[in-house]
Amino acid sequence: MGARGVMPDMRTILPLVGNPQPASRTRLVAEELAATIAERAGAEVLPTIDLADHAQRLFAFPEPTIERLLADVVTADLVIVASPTYKASYTGLLKAFLDRYGTRGLAGVVAVPVLTIGSPAHTLAVDFTLRPLLVELGASVPTAGLAFQAAEVDERRAVLGEWLDTQWPALGPHLTGGSQ
Repeated sequence: MGARGVMPDMRTILPLVGNPQPASRTRLVAEELAATIAERAGAEVLPTIDLADHAQRLFAFPEPTIERLLADVVTADLVIVASPTYKASYTGLLKAFLDRYGTRGLAGVVAVPVLTIGSPAHTLAVDFTLRPLLVELGASVPTAGLAFQAAEVDERRAVLGEWLDTQWPALGPHLTGGSQ
């Protein structure tokens, strides 16, 4: 067993949610995507980091709980970084958390950027705002970002399955050791 209580070859997936509302639709989407990927890759989904639960601590320095969460992100094999779209971008809550990483602080992390959107007009926001932030921090972002229509939350399993079918050739090798 590894340090996290899983088999050493077991890959891990961590949903990171930057919605200021707890138990949000963004969280539902991030957790469903993590579960869908885990099912396909034979991976373990780690407990979700919902930043709404930690907002009061986010601007305290030092803050042991936040430091532990930052470490959890960089030790996961895949991080689903999810936010609702605010002003055609991601939330300040998510930005404040990610700003705690130094230059190349996410080096070695594979990330999937996800924005829940209320309008198709924001479809490109995920690839023009969140993806560049993750890349700037050193994360590998092998897939297209996912702009998820909030109105489709009840159909999320099917919508996410379709998205994953198109993105699996780029994402799968990061979780399966090269096999697809």
